[in-house]
Amino acid sequence: MLGLLLALALPAYAQIPDEVAPPVQRPAVALDTTTARPLTPAARRKEAAADSAKRTERLFGLRLTRPGKAALLAAIAPGAGQIYNRSWWKLPLVYGSLGALGYAEYYSQKGFKEYVTAINAYDAGELKLGDPNLGPRAGRETSRNALDRGVVFYRGNRDLFILYFGLAYGLQIVDALVDAHLKSFDVSDDLSLHWEPALLPVPGSPSPFSTAPGAVVALRFRAAK
Repeated sequence: MLGLLLALALPAYAQIPDEVAPPVQRPAVALDTTTARPLTPAARRKEAAADSAKRTERLFGLRLTRPGKAALLAAIAPGAGQIYNRSWWKLPLVYGSLGALGYAEYYSQKGFKEYVTAINAYDAGELKLGDPNLGPRAGRETSRNALDRGVVFYRGNRDLFILYFGLAYGLQIVDALVDAHLKSFDVSDDLSLHWEPALLPVPGSPSPFSTAPGAVVALRFRAAK
């Protein structure tokens, strides 16, 4: 009797329309809002205290980190950041590059002014072409077009060397900043880099067993005691 009732009930339940079927309860997906959550006053004070603990150096009454002080010193005086980091061997590179570029810029600027003065004197009829009074370089020119080419040449070199000088000045600041960061980087025996050959799976391969030869690199370290 019980089996007969079940046989009659199952087809009847199967004919229930979808719109009246009980809805399927799906688990709600919780959104990760940890990054968007505003910091509490206590968390802000904790971050400020951690940042203040790193500011162990002083310069002109300001509390700075070691990298910040090295970069500021290098910005004020070229090579001062390298001296602060005790990287004495870098000083010839800093002063040599800046000195060479500074002299090249000065030489180009001097040539530019010489040719401009020569053109003005020639156009005013004060001096003729080939006159030594036009200058050691401009005085050897034999045409007005040559004077114009000299202006363009030395002006272009002057602008180029100014750009190079600015890049070299900025690079020595970046070098002082990075070097100060690396001074506190742990490069003791507690850190070790290990690599070994391995068979790695090929992404996008239709076969789940498809592999290719490669290498596995691991950085192992131990916490300081």
